[in-house]
Amino acid sequence: MSAQERPYITCQELLDFLHLYLEDELPEERQREFDRHLAVCDPCRAYIRQYEDAIRLGKAAFGDPDGPAQADTPEELVQAILRTRRKA
Repeated sequence: MSAQERPYITCQELLDFLHLYLEDELPEERQREFDRHLAVCDPCRAYIRQYEDAIRLGKAAFGDPDGPAQADTPEELVQAILRTRRKA
């Protein structure tokens, strides 16, 4: 039975192997099954976007703690963090 004839993988199957999918470490046939599922599953596409955002934000949070704040960081937040760091 070809991948086209098989039913789509489930959302749970996609989540179970999501890290391999995002690291591009799935076998080619399994990759196609994931892509086929994602082509029709809006909730899984949204979940992956949120997952990738969480990873990106998590990495950014542990960047250079002494580096400059981003331009859009509220000054009030910057000052609160600096006060807390001085107390520590």
